[in-house]
Amino acid sequence: MIKVLKTGLYSTIQDSGRHGYQDYGVPYSGVMDAYSGSMANVLLGNNEDAAVIEMTMTGPTLEFNCDTSICISGADISPELNEIPIKLNKPVQVKSGDIVSFGKLISGFRSYLAVLGGFKTENVMNSYSMYQGVTKQSRLSKNNELLVNAPLKDFTMKHAVIKVRDRHFTTKHIEVFKGPEFQKLSKVQQDSLFATSFTISKKNNRMAYQLEESLGNDLEPIITSSVLPGTVQLTPSGKLIILMRDCQTTGGYPRVLQLKETAINILAQKFTGGTIHFNLK
Repeated sequence: MIKVLKTGLYSTIQDSGRHGYQDYGVPYSGVMDAYSGSMANVLLGNNEDAAVIEMTMTGPTLEFNCDTSICISGADISPELNEIPIKLNKPVQVKSGDIVSFGKLISGFRSYLAVLGGFKTENVMNSYSMYQGVTKQSRLSKNNELLVNAPLKDFTMKHAVIKVRDRHFTTKHIEVFKGPEFQKLSKVQQDSLFATSFTISKKNNRMAYQLEESLGNDLEPIITSSVLPGTVQLTPSGKLIILMRDCQTTGGYPRVLQLKETAINILAQKFTGGTIHFNLK
């Protein structure tokens, strides 16, 4: 069992999300950066979609009441074990009574803590992912006591550190496909989408990222249609909204672009003031 002593800014339990329930209006949810979340799990020998703690900008303080192993991937939030720095992307043995904490954000925006066997919290619709209205808790709270699953197999500690793709955290290029309403844009609007450097506004969270720059919009409204994580909507005021993992399942704004899965993961590590360029695949 692992006790939450401090929660951090926004810490949740996430796995690969809820699939097959979108007809009922249930969002997918799941780890914002699936690349980093799976990295932490695989290094421990877990299934890559085992439930992990997702931390945004700041991390929690955790007291371990069991002997186990952990691995942290994604953003560097200066993780420590008993006030001694620990490396990212490297399994670490933890003993009962140990404290894992986090400090200053060095790079990225979201970090993932995997535990051997994966977290065993409330499971709804085949997923541990927290989402308000679906699970009883939408985020971790102080004094939560988190259970863990038994490991899939015996784990042998390895001392090598896996090299992650630096580009995942540094690139400004976001790869996209044309959305269903892309062809309704004028040639000038289409060219502007790929020539503009867009800035991430302060309106960014697990549901969506809104961009500062406007495109201009003279399109007719569309009939409410399906949307997905990664759908780029054009609002009547000309703002672009990129839907993320907790997005709604339908929308009435024109869907001008669709992010690749890898691009969603890259965008999840960016925050207010960051700039991006759309690259058409």
